[in-house]
Amino acid sequence: MDEQNHNTAFSQQLALLLDTIFVTHQTLAFTILTSEDLDVSIVIYSPAAKNRLKTVTSARVIHLDEEYLRKNEEKVLQRIASLYSKGQTIYARETVIARVDKRISMQFLEEHHLNTAFPGKYRYGLFYRGDLVSLAVFSGGRKMKDKPTNYRSFELIRFCHKSGLRVVGGLSRLIRAFAKDFTPGDIMTYVDNDWSQDSSLKTIGFLPTGTLPPQALHFQNIPQQTATSTLPIKGEYSKYNSGSTKLVLTL
Repeated sequence: MDEQNHNTAFSQQLALLLDTIFVTHQTLAFTILTSEDLDVSIVIYSPAAKNRLKTVTSARVIHLDEEYLRKNEEKVLQRIASLYSKGQTIYARETVIARVDKRISMQFLEEHHLNTAFPGKYRYGLFYRGDLVSLAVFSGGRKMKDKPTNYRSFELIRFCHKSGLRVVGGLSRLIRAFAKDFTPGDIMTYVDNDWSQDSSLKTIGFLPTGTLPPQALHFQNIPQQTATSTLPIKGEYSKYNSGSTKLVLTL
């Protein structure tokens, strides 16, 4: 299937999931799918595009590369659907919280998270009827120069739900359990601006404290994403993402 037909098939599947209609605008460098009733635009970039568009004015703008979309289409569909409360809803109070081992955590992230899986140091999960449905991965604690000696800052490295599910209050419950065990001074995280111009993490107390500039994404001449880096890799071509926003939850 060529890229134009692939993007058309993707937009049709997504329209069915979201119960909406997308208007399509296409050039050699990108395809824009816009839904007026959801006030969202999804920009799909071809290999010819090097930088993100900054002129799209929808309330939510999602930036996707064709190379990545081909490899992760089902994950992308489910992630977008969850942003609009589609799929099965579970409430965190209905779940059981437990620590998760490295092997299970990595398998869960590889299956359900859009980015590279990382084991982190501490892993907490929510289980619904024995099934892992939400996972949060944290770093070890770091001392901060301008804070008391017992102050520790931790990073929320990864968080996701099982595809097709939305666990209401899930992250709040996972953070409370982690905080009870390790009494962090704060928890920081980075959100991908390709997806999040106004992060829902703000609703549970995270505040923006800075940004990271756009980073180079390196691709081979086949639909395969490689590591994010600021340095070019020989034999591959690069694009730039939208950067990231740093958020901090002070406890």
